Amino acid sequence: MVALPTVLVIVVLAPNSFFSIFIAALAGLGLYEIGLMTDARKPLPLLALIVAGGAPVAVMLYAGRGSRIAAVSVIAAMFALIVEVAVSGAHGDREGAPMTILGGLYVGVLFPYFALLRNRPGGINLLILMLLLVVASDTGAYFAGSYLGRIKLLPKVSPKKTIEGAVGGLALTVVAGWLLRGLLVPKWTFRTVALASVAIGILAQLGDLACSAYKRTAGVKDSGWIFPGHGGLLDRASSLVFAVVFTYYYGQ
Repeated sequence: MVALPTVLVIVVLAPNSFFSIFIAALAGLGLYEIGLMTDARKPLPLLALIVAGGAPVAVMLYAGRGSRIAAVSVIAAMFALIVEVAVSGAHGDREGAPMTILGGLYVGVLFPYFALLRNRPGGINLLILMLLLVVASDTGAYFAGSYLGRIKLLPKVSPKKTIEGAVGGLALTVVAGWLLRGLLVPKWTFRTVALASVAIGILAQLGDLACSAYKRTAGVKDSGWIFPGHGGLLDRASSLVFAVVFTYYYGQ
């Protein structure tokens, strides 16, 4: 992940209010990228994006809690998009209310969970654990896919991903969970951390595929340009958004 040390410093040291503002700002950038991808420039698409994305951020951060039904619904909709693109392919249909609203909800409903998790008691350790497990998943998938990858996972969604890479990413995530348990979540049993690691490893890869499916449907290569050579914020955060929702509820 780009600038991981900086992110960890903010996670550990920032006051709760600052971290919430930080996440709100990132959500705003994410919504901006959704607007670019869906070409939401006219008044109605812009209004739809602001309402679908901005309202959940404001409400959830102010209330200090999430909505399990809303989060699961958004994740299910993004999973349905993966299936649609995997089966039928993408047609570059970037404009239209459905894409704009789905993108707005994807950012607006899921991004606040970073602050909701971090700002609750014990949340710093859980957020760091989730971040490091996702890094392990990405790292394992990259190296296993690069050296062992032969069988394509979902070529219409993400042509470079392989089954071997997915298995390697999941395996390294479980190993990382066992290694990090004593440092970050010593009260968890090995079974508890193993289940969390498997779930986070799977959700990290699904999150990445969901972003890829969204971009392919929108007909764009990257979500933005903020990280030169690495794309936009959503490109970098895609592996995290499903995982952070799971960690928030699993760690309660």
